[in-house]
Amino acid sequence: MDIVKPSILPGFMELLPADQLLFNRMLDTIRLNYEKFGFLPIDTPIIEKSEILLAKGGGETEKQIYRFNKGDTDLSMRFDLTVPLARYVALHSSDLTFPFRRYQLGKVFRGERNQKGRFREFYQCDIDIIGNGQLSILNDAEIPGVIYSTFKDLGFESFTIRINNRKVLNGFFSALALPNKADVLRIIDKLDKIGPEAVIKELRELGIEESAIVRLMTFIQLKGSNEEVLTKLKAMGLDDPEFNLGLEELTQVIQHVGLLNVPEENYQIDLTIARGLDYYTGTIYETILNDYPSIGSVCSGGRYDNLAGYYTKQQLPGVGISIGLTRLFYQLKEANFFKVENPAPSQVLIVPLGDTVSYALNVAQKLRTQGVSLQIYYEDGKIAKKLGYADKLSIPWVALLGENEVAENMVTLKNLQTGEQKSLRLDEAVRLIQTT
Repeated sequence: MDIVKPSILPGFMELLPADQLLFNRMLDTIRLNYEKFGFLPIDTPIIEKSEILLAKGGGETEKQIYRFNKGDTDLSMRFDLTVPLARYVALHSSDLTFPFRRYQLGKVFRGERNQKGRFREFYQCDIDIIGNGQLSILNDAEIPGVIYSTFKDLGFESFTIRINNRKVLNGFFSALALPNKADVLRIIDKLDKIGPEAVIKELRELGIEESAIVRLMTFIQLKGSNEEVLTKLKAMGLDDPEFNLGLEELTQVIQHVGLLNVPEENYQIDLTIARGLDYYTGTIYETILNDYPSIGSVCSGGRYDNLAGYYTKQQLPGVGISIGLTRLFYQLKEANFFKVENPAPSQVLIVPLGDTVSYALNVAQKLRTQGVSLQIYYEDGKIAKKLGYADKLSIPWVALLGENEVAENMVTLKNLQTGEQKSLRLDEAVRLIQTT
């Protein structure tokens, strides 16, 4: 029989158990924070009808999508969680309660060009708040509260939630009578990547006048505290309805984010944030880890006027964000962010000595009912080999169960870090395990 060389496709991430535990804990932390803010879980199919995923059609999406036929059915693998959400809300709107607050954690697939740190299969962690006909701007203010809570619990201290409003940008462009607004947005969205000089060069290539470029660059580089930036924007006195509506929305969002006890050092107005996706119509967000700027935005999103316009005539405005967890995890591993390199899969390894398996099973069941995670080592071998097994998996405690322990209804608990061991009643053992 020929042996097939084991391998995986480029752009797909596969982790060893220690890293998978770290990844799962990040996933659990995100889930718990989303639920803490009242978001409800949904799970949509990985494979959808192509006509659903490609309703908008064209562009990079169609080039990157994994598409195939099964029988007479044209199928595609989801490339994000937003389009499936739009289909989901349109399909189930009569059964949903609005505003509908949903979260979804799941894999998406994109046939991108293979390169380091970019994945073709990756986890996205999304939240969205969907309104039926209308949606209060105060929902936009709550999103930074979710981001702050989540990234604090993930272990980050220094990060910045950058906030802007597309109406402010579009209104300012209208006041300058700029042509090609979409192209201008695309260019200024690259300011952090290519720098001011390159941005100016690209704006000139669009045919924008020098005086307009000067005003535009001054505008997007306004600095100061959030209140100072708002004051400077108001002082412009622009007579543009869209600009003034966007400024009013941005003011409300900034004021209410503070009421959610998000420290001001963790959120700031940044007029360079444009978000390239053309469906954002109001508030937009990007989150940067200050100690890892090269990673780029780790959580982004914004407000859109109509989520499901391709699937229903209902007006469904919404606001949401997404965390690309696979890429974030990979980049953090590369940057040596994780302090615990080998987290323990269990708190205790139970080692039966001699004919004590029945007692070991009984002890294991009682410990598990007290919330202790554990496994039993059933294999033969010397005690040193069994302790070595626990050590390699970073399991901190070993419960040795011999004939004496069975006779006295006790557990001999060994701390692998200190080497200390003592015989304890089961309740004493539970307290010691859970308090160290």
